[in-house]
Amino acid sequence: MSAPAALTKLQSPLKELVTESSKDIPSAFGRTEKDQAEVSKWIEDVASGVVPKPDGLKDLDAQLVPRTYIVNNYLTAADVALYGALHPTFSQLQPAQYYSHPALTRYFDHIQTRPPVRKVADSLAPAFSSVTLDLENTPHLERKAEAPKKKEKAAKPGKDSAAVESSAPADKGESKKEAAASTSSPQQQAQKKEKKEKKEKKPAAEAGTAKKDAGGKKGGAAAADEGSGEPVPSMIDLRVGRIVDVKVHPDADGLYVEQIDFGEETGPRTVISGLVKYVPIEQMRDRWLVGVCNLKPANMRGIKSFAMVLCATHKDGKDAGIEIVQPPEGSKVGDRVYFEGPEYENATPLPQLNPKKKIFETIQPGFTTLETREAAWVNPVTKSVHKIRTTQGVCVAPTFVGASLS
Repeated sequence: MSAPAALTKLQSPLKELVTESSKDIPSAFGRTEKDQAEVSKWIEDVASGVVPKPDGLKDLDAQLVPRTYIVNNYLTAADVALYGALHPTFSQLQPAQYYSHPALTRYFDHIQTRPPVRKVADSLAPAFSSVTLDLENTPHLERKAEAPKKKEKAAKPGKDSAAVESSAPADKGESKKEAAASTSSPQQQAQKKEKKEKKEKKPAAEAGTAKKDAGGKKGGAAAADEGSGEPVPSMIDLRVGRIVDVKVHPDADGLYVEQIDFGEETGPRTVISGLVKYVPIEQMRDRWLVGVCNLKPANMRGIKSFAMVLCATHKDGKDAGIEIVQPPEGSKVGDRVYFEGPEYENATPLPQLNPKKKIFETIQPGFTTLETREAAWVNPVTKSVHKIRTTQGVCVAPTFVGASLS
């Protein structure tokens, strides 16, 4: 069934809300055949009462965690239908209730404020009157910086490994040893413990000496895992994100404080960006972007920033302008952004870039925008071009050619 046909199954005034709003929504019934089928299915489910059910809000909330809209990443008639069906429920919820469904609450408030929806909803008042949601006092989920991973020591050869191998047959006699130890005085137990530790230290020292002789630097394998090798762009964790909230930093009028949704279960990340002079706040709201997500969190005027917005700086410098790099159409929050090329496409980025190793600073000079405005990294040695992309296409700067990215 087509989406327009599915509209006929909706009850009034929801039917009028969706029908009239769709007239002012580009591609209201979907841009592709797949999207059209999804829009139709959602409208049918709303008409039949399959969604939304009060006991199904949790599932709907989970579905919306990585999404801005219910079908793809643009407003459709399916969003209007779902908003209208949710309205009776949300108009009755208390803050504690809608705080428990953060993604759904964010979605509902976003849809009800879309101009095509609000215009028709107001004309149908009081059926779809604006619902005031106290989002300012939403409980804040604190995001803590990940603790640096401890490097695991390699298994030590010698007596330790032999002890591990023979641990099973020794188990039977263990209880006897423990029983004997329990009857010993504290002084005797301490002496035994000291002797045992001395025996264990000797083979460990021997193993450490052999390791230095054979491998040179200690912990070579673990260090490689932490990015000790030659810096390569695939070490950088780039992801698609969307700004769900933005305000000017209370202590720095040149900085924005953004809440950016990267599709994580822990919720949006707080990100600080020095874009006030270059991008109006109206253009920051609901903005799709590419984020650098594995930089070490940094305090910026008293607020910790947990990522960086990837931007294009004009080839003539900051005074000529800065633009936010755009992910391709069809991207979803949390989508992986990677560098073209067999050596980079399937590589796993580091959990966190070590500031002392200057990995991002080493790679960044090769970031640029091509004549097509496509974002790319140019290998400074081979001059090979590696476009920055998702599975949906290549990321671009809105207007800049030959810009630097950072």
